[in-house]
Amino acid sequence: MEILTWSTLSTAEQKTALKRSPLIGDSGLEQSVRAILDAVATHGDAAIAEFNQKFDGFDSAKIGELRMGETEIAAASARVSPELKAAIAKAMANIDVFHSAQQFRPIDMETEAGVRCELRSEPIEKVGLYIPGGSAPLISTVMMLALPAKIAGCEQRVLVSPPPINDAIIYAANACGITEIYQVGGAQAIAALAFGTETIPAVDKIFGPGNRYVTEAKRLVSQDGRCTVCIDMPAGPSEVLVIADSDANCEFIAADLLSQAEHGPDSQVILVTDSQDIADGVNDALTRQLAALPRCDIAATALLSSRTFVVDDMMQAAQVSNQYGPEHLIIQTRFPREVLKNIRAAGSVFLGAYTPESVGDYASGTNHVLPTYGYSRAVSSLSLADFSRRFTVQELSAKGLIGLGQAVMTLASNELLDAHKNAVAIRLASLEK
Repeated sequence: MEILTWSTLSTAEQKTALKRSPLIGDSGLEQSVRAILDAVATHGDAAIAEFNQKFDGFDSAKIGELRMGETEIAAASARVSPELKAAIAKAMANIDVFHSAQQFRPIDMETEAGVRCELRSEPIEKVGLYIPGGSAPLISTVMMLALPAKIAGCEQRVLVSPPPINDAIIYAANACGITEIYQVGGAQAIAALAFGTETIPAVDKIFGPGNRYVTEAKRLVSQDGRCTVCIDMPAGPSEVLVIADSDANCEFIAADLLSQAEHGPDSQVILVTDSQDIADGVNDALTRQLAALPRCDIAATALLSSRTFVVDDMMQAAQVSNQYGPEHLIIQTRFPREVLKNIRAAGSVFLGAYTPESVGDYASGTNHVLPTYGYSRAVSSLSLADFSRRFTVQELSAKGLIGLGQAVMTLASNELLDAHKNAVAIRLASLEK
C-alpha cells in the first residue's frame, strides 16, 4: 500500500487521501439503478425474471416460483454439513444473547402533577432482509438480520438473496425463523421489497448491506414517492481502518486488512501507525499473504485504493480515524482502551491483538451491519432498536391542564398559532364553569 506521512500533507491533500474507492463514485450508477427500479415498479415479476437471467444467469420461469417452497428449503438444509450447522448454532447463540439484552424498557412518568408522559415501542410489522450472495455468500448476515427481527417481534420477515441461493444461507434463514425466502438479488431485489410485485410483498423497512448498486437502490427507494419504505443505513462496500503502534504484529495487521479487501474490488482498507517500521513491515506481510489467497485478484484491486498513514502519535491516529469514520476500526496497540477514549466515529471497534474483525463478522454477538462511506460519524451500527419504532404518549388530568395551560397558550400566541392557543383556552374555560 502507498505510505503517506500525515503531517506533511496539506488539509486538502489529507482530505483527498481519505477518499473512498473511486469505484463507489461511478457517475452512471444512479441512472442505471433508477432504470432497474422503474422496470420493477412497472412490470413486477416479469422484470425480476428478466434481471435474474441478465445478472445471475438464473431462469426463474424454468426453475419455478421466485419464492422457495418448504421442500426446497428442507432439501437445501439437508445438504449443509454438521460442522457448519454447529458453527451457525454457536454464532446464533451469541447474537441472540447480545441482542436480547437490548430489549426496550418503556418509560412512564409524570413530568409535573397531572401530566403523564410515556415512551413506548412496537415492532415494525413487515421487514425486508437483503443477504448478499454472488462470489461471497454471506451466511452470517442472515443471522445478523433475522435474529434481531425475530427478537423484536416483526410479524413478517422477508428474505431476498441473489440466485441460486447458497444452501447455508437457506439453512441459517430457516434456523432463524424465516419462512419467506425469495430468489432475487441486486437493485432489483430492493425494488421488489419497496414496491412489491405479484409474488414478493412490499415491506415497511429494508435491512442489509450490499454492493454499490444495492446501496444506491436503497437510497433511491427511500426517497421515491411511489412507495413508503425506510432503510436501515448506508451499508455498502466493506472497509476497515487499523490503528497500530510499534508493538503491533505486522502479520496480524496484514491479515486484518486483507480480510476486508477480499470482500470486493470496491472495498477499502487503511492503516494508521506511528511507526515507519510497522508501515514497511505490513507492506511486506501483505505481499506474502496476498499471494496465498484464493481471492487475491479481488483483494489486490481493493489495495490499489488503500493506503497507510504514518502519524506523530496515537492522539493524531485517533483524529485521522475520526475524520475517516470507518465501518470497522481495529486498535492494535499496547494500551488500546487509552486510544478508544479518543474515538468518536466508528461502526464497530475491535480492541487488542487477539480481536480480529472476523469475530465481529461472525460470532462474538455484536452486529456486523454497519454504516460505511464515513456515515459512522452520525449513523449507528445496527441494533435491536432498528427493528422497532418508538412513539410517545401523553395524558393530562384537569389539574395537569390547569397547571400547564397558560405556558402553552403563551408559547402558541408568540408563534402566531391562535388555533393552538384556543384548543387549550376552550378547555380551561369549560373547567372554570
